[in-house]
Amino acid sequence: MATLTRYDDHDTLRRLGVAVVSALLTAIALNFFLTPAKVFQAGATGIAQLISIFLQSIGFTHHDVTGWFNLLLNLPLAYLGWRKLGRSFTAFSFLNTVMISALAIVLPVHALSTNPLMNAIFGGVLTGAGVGIALRFGFSTGGLDILSMYLAKATRHTVGVLLFVINLCIVLIAGFGVQWESALYTIISIYCMTRVVDGIHTSNQKITAMIVTEHQDAVIAAVRARLIRGITVMPSRGGFLGRPNTTLMIVITRYELYDLTQATLEADHSAFIDILNTVDVVGEFLTSEQQDAKRQATGHQPSA
Repeated sequence: MATLTRYDDHDTLRRLGVAVVSALLTAIALNFFLTPAKVFQAGATGIAQLISIFLQSIGFTHHDVTGWFNLLLNLPLAYLGWRKLGRSFTAFSFLNTVMISALAIVLPVHALSTNPLMNAIFGGVLTGAGVGIALRFGFSTGGLDILSMYLAKATRHTVGVLLFVINLCIVLIAGFGVQWESALYTIISIYCMTRVVDGIHTSNQKITAMIVTEHQDAVIAAVRARLIRGITVMPSRGGFLGRPNTTLMIVITRYELYDLTQATLEADHSAFIDILNTVDVVGEFLTSEQQDAKRQATGHQPSA
């Protein structure tokens, strides 16, 4: 059990480190590129930027208050995620949001370039890097990601569709309320962000995990507690020591890779995991919506 505790502690520290880097990248993108050029981020941060610009335009404040409103908007979303989406995911997501807001408040708003196109591109790339590494380690940058994930479960629409609708509203408000040039640069920034996120973390990319373990039952139970995926069990033998073991084959999405590795190593810290790129899958491969439906039908709730 001591080994498992060390692994859990190391994993938590690693995720905290990723949250710090993610928050720093996002805050730099916001204060040094996007806000000075009146280019807006996607999601709750974009809404916070719009509120800040509106308050400055009516003379309510002469300072950028995006960080404060970003934190304020995320409080009810964090409560929703805590109740509906899982405590581990929400805790790290909200921690990341708090750090983004704090850094946005502390760091000065200073333009590194007077070219709005360069600001839009670099702001989008840095934001995408921050979001991408967060998703890769099993949490998000908070905000409307949490609301979209909840609405996706409630309405059966995909998260991508809901985020597109929300971001479209931000673009339209920016166009009518600020200037259309800002709205067009916002589209460019969001496009750059999504491309970088896809490059770092592709949720629809299929991969195959080959897990070699001497604790077959414990690993299978741990994986099934987190994921609804089929597992193929193949008897095998180690070539070095000649001891019998088991090879488990499971096809997952890259989004599920973090949960799979964490569950496997919690059950067997000496397990060997080989990750292979999967060109295509023929046969039944449950989508996230089908997994949700199966969880509701069977009462299976992933532990997190």
